[in-house]
Amino acid sequence: MATGSAHREVIVERIANGRFCVVNDRGGRITLGTGDGPDFTPTELLLVALGGCTAIDVDTLTSRRAEPEAFQIVVQANKVRDAGGNHLTDIEVTYRVTFPPGEPGDEARAILPDVVKKSHGRLCTVGRTIELGTPVGTRIE
Repeated sequence: MATGSAHREVIVERIANGRFCVVNDRGGRITLGTGDGPDFTPTELLLVALGGCTAIDVDTLTSRRAEPEAFQIVVQANKVRDAGGNHLTDIEVTYRVTFPPGEPGDEARAILPDVVKKSHGRLCTVGRTIELGTPVGTRIE
């Protein structure tokens, strides 16, 4: 195992036709579906994971200086079907973060570009995994 490795696991359970519940080992639960209802689709959850991962990085580091007045991460992508199969292209993360006037807000604004760069380049596990293209193994038990 690589340095700093720690096993992660979620269990996806079918609850109805086209609806599933995801459970983690801490008792968290979310539902997902095919897009016919309000549940998030697996593709949307991938975008959520990317946005959430970088949001945690950025918030943790900038809010030490100042509490944000507004904080939104918008993640967009195009879903395509081509010779490579179904996949996302043109993934883009937009940061809409504002801080209050004054010295603490100025400090947070000043470090924001560097924090976004660090999140993208090495901190965000989800983003790094997408960019590195980690293989996915399968097995049937």
